[in-house]
Amino acid sequence: MALTALVKEELAQYEASKASVRKAEVSTILRFTGALHIVAGRIVIESEVDTEQTAQRMQQTIAEIYGHESELTSVTGGGLRRGGRYIVRVDSGGEALARQTGLLDLRGRPVRGLPPAVVNGSLQDAEAVMRGAFLAHGSLTEPGRSSAIEFTCPGPEAALALVGAARRLDVMAKAREVRGVDRVVVRDGETIAHLLERMGASESLRTWREQRTRKEVRATANRLANFDDANLRRSAQAAVAAGARVERALHILGDDVPEHLRYAGQLRVANKQASLDELGRLADPPLTKDAIAGRIRRLLVMADKRAQELGIPGTELKEDIQGAEAARGVSSAAPTGS
Repeated sequence: MALTALVKEELAQYEASKASVRKAEVSTILRFTGALHIVAGRIVIESEVDTEQTAQRMQQTIAEIYGHESELTSVTGGGLRRGGRYIVRVDSGGEALARQTGLLDLRGRPVRGLPPAVVNGSLQDAEAVMRGAFLAHGSLTEPGRSSAIEFTCPGPEAALALVGAARRLDVMAKAREVRGVDRVVVRDGETIAHLLERMGASESLRTWREQRTRKEVRATANRLANFDDANLRRSAQAAVAAGARVERALHILGDDVPEHLRYAGQLRVANKQASLDELGRLADPPLTKDAIAGRIRRLLVMADKRAQELGIPGTELKEDIQGAEAARGVSSAAPTGS
């Protein structure tokens, strides 16, 4: 099950005993689902949510706390929407419920943010606000760099009210407008975990943390594998370069080279990608890493000294060697003047 669906399922089963908490939650759901409508000159409340459990929870609260009956209708998803939608409708007594929940102020005007009683409530009420906003239009993405809890809000005033409720719970949330839609976003991993716990989604939090741990372990393993691959590539490139230098050294010295140095050099040329440890094990008799490295180093020093005496490129400048050899080939092929 996707994380968003998992969280909504758990929140819809959360047991709230205080009436003010249940009021704060259902008021937020009604506000965030744009529930106020005028039909034939009278106010009708119609709230559309994406889970049946949330709809039934709303029905129960509306009946037990406010004393109004409601109708539940399911709508099959179509077009860009996936899955079904559930509509809770309060026809008779819609205006009374709107006033009771604070969706209408004392003058009968729609509240643009959240009802004052909800905004100024207790910390438990603030938790209920976040819970209601998530049940209405919340989402949780999988843990990772782009992990976030996001709430879609009916307007900038409602978004700012939600940011205020989050701040009361020590949750840093940001309001922003994306393609004309107001959203409130929480991104930091520990803050997401804290908010899930405060909303009452402890089981979902455990699942989210397990997924985050698995991703972190996988990412660490990938980084180490890439690091090892890079080290192996660098080691192989260094060994090949060393082999080329040794090959040049043997060419410079010709037959005038001590046999033990020649043997070490030929071993390197024949096994250009082998490490010094591996070269030592290939030697007969076996040599230590330091011994094979010392012999190769003395061979290179001897060859560079001889190259300097002869006025030719040494072992370091492979490209210069190739250029010089090409130049000698061109000069030898050029016709002599008459």
